[in-house]
Amino acid sequence: MNSKEIEKKIIENYQKDEHMMILIFSQWCINNNLNPLEIYEKAYPKQQVNPALKQAIELTVPKEEAGDIANQTLLNILSLYGNEDLAFVVSEEMRIKEKS
Repeated sequence: MNSKEIEKKIIENYQKDEHMMILIFSQWCINNNLNPLEIYEKAYPKQQVNPALKQAIELTVPKEEAGDIANQTLLNILSLYGNEDLAFVVSEEMRIKEKS
């Protein structure tokens, strides 16, 4: 495998993992009765809707069918991919949910 092929493989793996992160975020929102698009827009108000987010939302399942996603797990994943603004908004939603 030459360096171009290795580079291509690394990029493909990163993108695949990034899609998984978006799916985990979307499912966490569904599990917590939140709209993933609204949460994303709060974090990134000047961005257009992310096509990968729309795709991930289509792959979510009702919360009754989904496994639990721990809050800290989601925050760790968002931070791992540099989504600090989204992690901040998610943290705020977590605090609101704890108070109610």
